Amino acid sequence: MPPRTVYLETYGCQMNELDSELVAGRLRQLGYRFTPEADQADVVLYNTCSVRDRAEQKVWSRLGEIKKRKAQEPGLVVGVLGCMAERDGEAMIDRMPVVDVLCGPGELDKLPELIDNAVRTRAALADAPPTRSSARQVALQGDTSRRSGTLAAAGDDLELLDLSRTISPVDEGRSRSAYVRITRGCNKFCTYCVVPHTRGAEMHRPPEHILDECKRLADAGVIEITLLGQTVNHYRFEHGASVSIDGVLQPQKGRTYKGSHHRDAFSGENVTTFADLLQRIHDEVPAIQRLRFVTSYPRDFGDDVLEVIRDCPRICRYLHVPAQSGSNRMLKMMNRGYTVEEYFEFLDRARSILDQPEIGRPLMISGDVIVGFPTETDEDFEATIDMVRRSRAKNQFIFKYSPRPGTVAYDRIPDDVPESVKRERNNRLLAVQAEISDAISREQIGREFDILVEGLSRSEKKKRGVDVKPGTGMVGITVGGSTPGATSLETEPIEPGPVQMSGRTDGDQIVFFDLDATDRAPDDLIGQIVRVCIDDAGKLALQGRLIG
Repeated sequence: MPPRTVYLETYGCQMNELDSELVAGRLRQLGYRFTPEADQADVVLYNTCSVRDRAEQKVWSRLGEIKKRKAQEPGLVVGVLGCMAERDGEAMIDRMPVVDVLCGPGELDKLPELIDNAVRTRAALADAPPTRSSARQVALQGDTSRRSGTLAAAGDDLELLDLSRTISPVDEGRSRSAYVRITRGCNKFCTYCVVPHTRGAEMHRPPEHILDECKRLADAGVIEITLLGQTVNHYRFEHGASVSIDGVLQPQKGRTYKGSHHRDAFSGENVTTFADLLQRIHDEVPAIQRLRFVTSYPRDFGDDVLEVIRDCPRICRYLHVPAQSGSNRMLKMMNRGYTVEEYFEFLDRARSILDQPEIGRPLMISGDVIVGFPTETDEDFEATIDMVRRSRAKNQFIFKYSPRPGTVAYDRIPDDVPESVKRERNNRLLAVQAEISDAISREQIGREFDILVEGLSRSEKKKRGVDVKPGTGMVGITVGGSTPGATSLETEPIEPGPVQMSGRTDGDQIVFFDLDATDRAPDDLIGQIVRVCIDDAGKLALQGRLIG
């Protein structure tokens, strides 16, 4: 049988992107080839989350589009990965019998076997059109064996998937930024969120595994790492209290506790906390020039973490800390576990320790906000506007509430806020945040920053006809919403003259600057850190010029 060709399209958060990279690496090890064009693949995979409705709707649309091709090519294998597959299960097959493979986050290590099984089964059913009955014969091989209740038990195989990660050379058009997972799952059970149900309980990876992964990435040329977890600041690993399977140390189930402003009181010499982990990566992997992390939980964020960030120059001054609402009543209904007052107490503490614009290192904050959560009143919404104004985040990811099947809110709290009200509140909040973002950007004019160059700006790509639209099947490691390295500049010669480049500060602010291609090739700067002075600013980006 000739090597199978795979198209992989990813929607969702950084977790989904990292999952796709790990899966792609494993499939490449087994001889699969990847293509950026879905119509050239004999295995089509969609990896998506279930946190936001938009990502799900894109996958439903893609599945609808592929039905006609499936009818003409019954041997085509179609798979859905991620939280959506974990949550919907047979319901997805009932709606879309073209689906051959369902693979949740807890069984990604089994994906090669599931694909192989689907190929063999489809070959046997080649003369018959896809039906719900035949789809189940394919997709549910392995799907029902490891659902949400047993995700934690699958941790050994998932850890091996991370440990077997393949590192692509950075000179193949890839970014010099990468994600590294430090925790899986979540223990918070916010009423609107499916993550605890689809990714399981919070599991903390052994620090030595994390450090080894960072070192291998650095050896491959990566200079920026983002540590990933649903609540990264809860990371703690108790040495001597974990088990090994076949010689591989296993992740530990996270302890649910309420911390303080200081080091975890239960921590001793045999415990690696999140602050300890940051310190070790900074000190033991000096080739990593930028160290980031997402996402943080506003409660239990100790001064020990803030002080490590302050004292370690290569840890970025950027915190993504979702508030979700400015109303204590809403926060309680969401089961967020903190008050608005506690949220601001944390922001004040963080800024007092980390905000140092006088040395070119202002602290940048971003967050998430949900509008139109069930029973949200005008008063609740006005409190959220006040929270957004007071928090002064460089950006807020603002979403209209959409009920997610499998959550407490979906099952128990009627979605009673009209769509028109949600839309109006969403637009109002976006306008408020735009004013704040513009003001923060303008404060940076005249300052100098070190920026990581990611490539041609989007406008420059469009001008040159090499723009890459989202969802092309390229599996890139992304940070801050950009996808650097998806297109090689070598395929599009750059003529001498001004070229607009794009990069980011360590506070995750986007910076554009012009490069004279007569003096320097754009490719030479990609993945490098350069000094830029900011001359102008807009709501979403800064405009600067190279220094030196």
